[in-house]
Amino acid sequence: MTDKEQMTTAAGIPIGDNQNSLSVGPRGPLLIEDFQLIEKNAHFNRERVPERVVHAKGAGAWGILRVTADVTKWTKARLFSDVGKTTEAFARFSTVAGEKGSPDTARDPRGFALKFYTEDGNYDIVGNNTPVFFVRDGLKFPDFIHSQKKDPRTNIQSPESMWDFWSLSPESLHQVTILFSDRGTPHGHRHMNGYSSHAYSWINAKGERFWVRYHFKTKQGIKTFTREEARRMAGDDPDFSTRDLFEAIERGDFPAWRVCVQIMPEADALNYHIHPFDLTKVWPHGDYPLYEFGELMLNRNPENYFAEVEQAAFEPSNVVPGVGFSPDKMLQARIFAYPDTHRYRIGANYQQLPVNRARHPEARVRNYQRDGSMRFDDNGGRGPNYEPNSFGGPVENSALKEAAYGFELRGFAERFDKEYPGNDDFTQPGNLFRLMKPDDREHLISNIVEHMRPVRREIQIRQIRQFHKADPAYGEGVAVGLGIDIREVSAPASQPA
Repeated sequence: MTDKEQMTTAAGIPIGDNQNSLSVGPRGPLLIEDFQLIEKNAHFNRERVPERVVHAKGAGAWGILRVTADVTKWTKARLFSDVGKTTEAFARFSTVAGEKGSPDTARDPRGFALKFYTEDGNYDIVGNNTPVFFVRDGLKFPDFIHSQKKDPRTNIQSPESMWDFWSLSPESLHQVTILFSDRGTPHGHRHMNGYSSHAYSWINAKGERFWVRYHFKTKQGIKTFTREEARRMAGDDPDFSTRDLFEAIERGDFPAWRVCVQIMPEADALNYHIHPFDLTKVWPHGDYPLYEFGELMLNRNPENYFAEVEQAAFEPSNVVPGVGFSPDKMLQARIFAYPDTHRYRIGANYQQLPVNRARHPEARVRNYQRDGSMRFDDNGGRGPNYEPNSFGGPVENSALKEAAYGFELRGFAERFDKEYPGNDDFTQPGNLFRLMKPDDREHLISNIVEHMRPVRREIQIRQIRQFHKADPAYGEGVAVGLGIDIREVSAPASQPA
């Protein structure tokens, strides 16, 4: 028992586990009775007015998705139903931790959010420019973001807070390795890949399920800044990425991405050696190769930034028939968190805003939602505002009640610390490090060393131990750069109480 102050909820209820959500079995999904998860994220979503809590600074553009290969044996989603078919799209790219006035070239993951205006309503893919993330459970997300935001006393970003959190969260090592490589400072939005990161379901006409992960591979080629170049550009042109995207589209140089997917049969997930729904892990391409099936092209700039980019609201809860969720714990938390924060930030009727409304002629909105701030349509007129009713109001589509959209759940409801047998946090970051060219490794280590210099020694050593577990050369390189004897790193670790 420690003599430190013990955590509680806002109602003073003691918290026994602040690391793991309440789930059915170790692989989820989550239970809505987890009041701690709901309270923590609901409060977090309301911490900023009116700026986005995360992804505050962004750029957007209109475009199209064109299907180039047949995927109908895996999904019955109508937007993917025919080769050559096009669907209107809107994309928003963003930095994660910085405020609206922060520089575009900051070392940070980049949001890669897409909205497709399909005949079955809007389908959103809310991803990043990295295939993994720092944490695997939505319960930890507010704490992670707090560690990246400004210190509550100094109002300055604190490297010590960042590395303190990362060093105490080994699951973050994979994303940290990507972030501190030159991939952490992309040369504008056009020269980076995008990823769904999460696994989703594809369901075909037979009711068969496949787990999928989306990859958007830039046709412009990967291009990055070095640390020095990014820092210089932050002073010369802090809006570089926003300007670069806008000007490219204005001159007709339309950026495009190859749309690919990894496909895992449902049964494979049961015994796969990597937890398939862990957001800190990738599916090796040797096991599940990329299948290219489309092209995303951005060909039109917004006419008004606020109306179209600032008010754009993306949410992973927007899926269409033929697409479903997975038990990914971060995804499950985001299904709640995204629409919740939109209702707070831009109002209960945010889905009626032009950029967010269903735009396809076949996708008419028909429901019983009424009233609320800024309701600007006819509010349902004189029709009934309840269901079922005897007055011809819209009814449910019973054809969508398919067993394939559900899956069997077994297990005790508890907070599971160990996610999956053999699911370590060091193998994939080590593999990534070993895949890097010598110059890329040197940049990675140099970027880490420069960022960690002001951090207290005990945190440096704790983090170096993680690097060393991933690959000895990784840990030794950072230790040498910080002037730390590697023998000190090899000493038994002492964890904080």
